[in-house]
Amino acid sequence: MPSLESPGANERRELPFREEKRGFSVTLKRNCSISPASLACVFAALGIAVLAIGAGFALLGAWLILPFAGLEVLLLAGAFLLQARHATDYERIELFGERLRIDVADGERVSRYEIDARHARLAMDQGALVLRGPRERLVLGRHLDAQSRAAFATELQRRLRI
Repeated sequence: MPSLESPGANERRELPFREEKRGFSVTLKRNCSISPASLACVFAALGIAVLAIGAGFALLGAWLILPFAGLEVLLLAGAFLLQARHATDYERIELFGERLRIDVADGERVSRYEIDARHARLAMDQGALVLRGPRERLVLGRHLDAQSRAAFATELQRRLRI
């Protein structure tokens, strides 16, 4: 199975191609170091700490700090929701026979594209991997670094030509 060199260590990371009869399937996901549930716990702890400090200063007479503490908690909540919304984004590329199916999940929206694999063309365009079909133009590998994207492009090109 093809692999990618890890930049910092002497390890090899396997490309996630799953072999299928007369095709393949690969799912590319965002590299999330913290789950949404764990992030919610961190957010709750930070929110409680900020509000406790704000309440402490308000009890000492500096009541104007409390609205700013509330604003800070609201901004933290917005950042949490934005991160949680995109934590499960993915791209799934599947080849079955001569049909190439691509599912792209971006936030709440999941889009599905089907392309005739014989007419699919891959190209690198300013660092982005672009798959062109007769009517479609899709950017793939959004969740990969530049080196992994180039290795993925090479492997996908090879598999599309088999």
